[in-house]
Amino acid sequence: LGVSHIELRQAGDLKKSFDALILPGGESTVQSKLLKELDMFEPLKKRIENGMPVLATCAGLILLASEIEGQDSCHFGTIPMCVRRNAYGRQLGSFYYEGGIKGIGTYPMEFIRAPYIESVGDDVEILAEVEEKIVGVAYKNQLAFSFHPELTGNDKIHEKFLELIKVSNN
Repeated sequence: LGVSHIELRQAGDLKKSFDALILPGGESTVQSKLLKELDMFEPLKKRIENGMPVLATCAGLILLASEIEGQDSCHFGTIPMCVRRNAYGRQLGSFYYEGGIKGIGTYPMEFIRAPYIESVGDDVEILAEVEEKIVGVAYKNQLAFSFHPELTGNDKIHEKFLELIKVSNN
């Protein structure tokens, strides 16, 4: 989409200039553990709490949740929502679905060992649902999705995220 980007791999990378953050899929517990071990967790959490735009997918969504079903603690906890990890089962439970996303329209969704959102706080906007399960939300400057938009070849979610970044920088 013609946007410059950097990878954040160590604490020193946080000194570089960046306007937004993408929290990708993967394994949320490992991501959180590494961010803490590398002294990146608290600085990133503070930036998110101070309004830095974030796009989170799959494990990234879990990192942002204020509550994780069946667990006593959360990670960043910056979106008031409760998520269920691996809600659709193991790898063999992965699936493709085409459904609507508020403000975007019909969108191809790739779910891989995906979570879903069980409940949201009052100020959280529900953007997408699949079979009455919440799979996409917006809260302040944060967008979070249960699926992997980067695997679809459809840039509309990323374009929506770029619009969010532009608005927050003005």
